[in-house]
Order: sequence, then structure tokens, then C-alpha cells
Amino acid sequence: MNYNYRYRLNPTDALKERLAWTVDTCRQVYNHFLHRLNRGDDTSAYSEQKRLPDLKDWWTDLKDVHSKVLQKVVQRLYDNLSTLRGRKDNGYRVGTLNWKGPDEYRSFTYSQSGFELKNTSGRTRLWLSKLGEIPLTLHRDLPDDADVKTVTVKQEPTGDWYAILGVETPDDPPEKPDELTDVVGIDVGVLKYAHDTDGTAVESPDLGDERERLKRAQRNLSRKEHGSNNYRDQQRTVARRHADLKRKRRDFLHKLSAYYAREYDLVAVENLDAKGLIELPGNSRNRAGAAWGTFLRMLEYKCKRDGTHFVAVEPAGTTKECAACGVETDKPLWVREHSCPACGFTADRDWNAAYNILVRGLKQVGTGCPESTPAETALPTGTTSVPAKRVVETGSPTLNERAKASE
Repeated sequence: MNYNYRYRLNPTDALKERLAWTVDTCRQVYNHFLHRLNRGDDTSAYSEQKRLPDLKDWWTDLKDVHSKVLQKVVQRLYDNLSTLRGRKDNGYRVGTLNWKGPDEYRSFTYSQSGFELKNTSGRTRLWLSKLGEIPLTLHRDLPDDADVKTVTVKQEPTGDWYAILGVETPDDPPEKPDELTDVVGIDVGVLKYAHDTDGTAVESPDLGDERERLKRAQRNLSRKEHGSNNYRDQQRTVARRHADLKRKRRDFLHKLSAYYAREYDLVAVENLDAKGLIELPGNSRNRAGAAWGTFLRMLEYKCKRDGTHFVAVEPAGTTKECAACGVETDKPLWVREHSCPACGFTADRDWNAAYNILVRGLKQVGTGCPESTPAETALPTGTTSVPAKRVVETGSPTLNERAKASE
């Protein structure tokens, strides 16, 4: 299996200049081959990579960049082209590849060779061909059997440098269990980030302080003269505030997804179109800040790593549908409790949706419904609704708590 491990680099001022020079040189190589691509359609990544040795005869600066790094620059161009054509084939309106400016190209990659992790005097250092040894903050160890295949060096807008190590482990992921004992359905939202069928409700992370600091930094930036030294310094401050916001959110998502992947045999979620939800009118900032797409991607690869079934189900109707009888009932967003007019079943709105997600997930993997349903769906003879007491007795967590409190 393949994983990426990200580590902070601590280069000296001299190494920072060399790293920045390497990034800019790679950017110019990218633009050079983009110019060649625009002049003719008979080029390919392989044919263009073969031109690199001859290119060094007149572009002598390229001799100070490792050959694998230059090859990955050409490959990056044609990967971008392939992505663009794929989107066009799928019906999207796309333009053309653009030249990269200094702020639009921030990384370069070593592949297979030209790098090595060293331990010098008790400190971990990353050796890069043509650049030298760079101190590395190894805040977590790599797996013992991991084989480092690629190293990507990237400068963030904050000015900090990072190394992303692409590692490959020989072990296959654990076999997924045939007998599912611990299963869970998860409904994601804004007020409650996740509400599962076990009754666990996870609040969204509080990012108010980070957002307020970002606003102040952006206001200060708007008062600076564009292009001045103060403007560029304040740009770095704004970038750091964005990074703080992103770091706190991703830390929350990593911990939450790791918990579900580790604790359950099957995790069922909605197959959400996160991009489409953001484009809907109203409350788009909160939907974008929730990062549901990122959470689902994290959850999927962690379930694969831990041998847990990951099932993404059709989201339509999970909130409207009654978990007891299946009757759909429209309810506005501000109504936080599900109350079925057909069978009388009452439960928390998000729990009801999570249960429907779990049922669909189990059916999708061929297991069927959970062992205990929230309510018996058959109506008593001569009646049009299920009595509240009957619903409570069938095991609704919300109603059971209320029943105990009233006794």
C-alpha cells in the first residue's frame, strides 16, 4: 500500500536560496515544454523527456538539477494535460494549460533515486542530490518495512519548506471481516458534524478564533500598498492564518476518521457531491468549511488500511425517510426531530438519517438490515398509527432516555 508522510524541513538560509532556485528552474522547464506542446500535437511525455540531455547543452543551469527531477517536471505537464482532457470528455467546459508564474509553481519531486534519509549526530537529515543535507523534523517514524519511492519538496505560501515522502509498504491490507459485529452509519452535517447510529454526536470544531485572526490579517493586508515590502510581509501573515485554520480542521478530520475506521467492521456514509453542495445558495461558507469531501476521502483510505468495510450509499431521502416504516416526510432544516405521521416513530433527526444510511450500506454489501430495527412497522388492526409506548418499547435511543427521565 502507498502512503504519504509529510515532514517539516529546517534548511539554512543558503539552502533556502538553493531550494527556491531549483523550484524556479523547474517552473521555467515546465513553461518551456508547455510552449513546445502548444506548437504541435505530436509530442508525448516519453519523447519530451528524451530531449532533456540535449537541452542541457545550451541551458547549462539544468546541470545543477537532478535528472529525475527534470523528468518529473515533464511528466507533471502531461499529467495535467491528461486530467484536462478527461474533464473535457466528461462534459466539463475546460480551457487550456496556462504558463506558471512564480507563485503558481512551488514544488519539485525526486523519484526512485537522488535522495536518502540519514541520521547524523542523532539528527535526521534528508540528503538530496545537487542540494545537500537538509535537517528534517521527524515527528513520527516511518513504518519499519516502508520503502521510500518519491520525495516531493514543497514551499508553502507561509514560506515554510516541507518534504512529502511517498512510501510503499509490502503488506497487503487486512482482510475485511465476513461477519459484521460492529457496524455504524454516519450522517454528516453543519451543527453536528457527525451523528452515528450508536448515538454519538460530534460537534463541529470551533474555528471562530482562527477565522477572526484571519479577518484581521486580511483587513491589514488591504491597507498596505500593493507590491511593497510591507504588503509581501502581510501576505505571509495571511498565509499563516490560513494555515492555522487548515491545520486545526485537518487534525480534527484525521482523528475522527481514524476512530471510525479503527473501531468498526463496517462504516456506511452518504456518497455526497461536496462540490455541488457548496455551490447551492445560502450557508455555503459553512458547507465549505465542513470539508465533507476531505473527511470521506480520509475515512475511505483509512478503512482500506485497517480492513474495515467502507460503503458510500445514495444520499437522496435519508433525512425524509422514516427509519421505522419507510414513509417519507418533508421537514425544514430547523426541525431537529423526526416524527413520522404514519407510524408514530419519533427520534432525533440526524440519528434517523444515520440509521437509514446504515440500512442502505448493509444492503449494498449483501448483509441485509441490522438485527434490531428501531420500530415494528406493522400497524395494529383497526389503527392508523403506532402508539408512542409501542415505539418506545422497540428501542429508540432518544425515546428510551426520555422514558427513563419521566419515570
